Amino acid sequence: MALEEKEREVGQLTFKEASVELERVVRQLESGDLELEDALERYTRGVELLRSLRDRLAHAEQRVQVLLDSTSEVEVPDTTTADATSNN
Repeated sequence: MALEEKEREVGQLTFKEASVELERVVRQLESGDLELEDALERYTRGVELLRSLRDRLAHAEQRVQVLLDSTSEVEVPDTTTADATSNN
């Protein structure tokens, strides 16, 4: 049975699931116990997972930046001066 048969498509995994699987792949490769063909399959899967995780992270960073940019355009009233004058 090939290692890949029971794995879901990378795009179907949550960020957390992909991250956990990538850690597992790295441990398997570092163990040195895999046959060459299995090691190549694991490496390929690891590259797919890493690309997906990097893409998702970049997309999340873009979304955060858009939110930050949109909130910086909103003028927030300075309540510190109002508090200071009302207490006197």
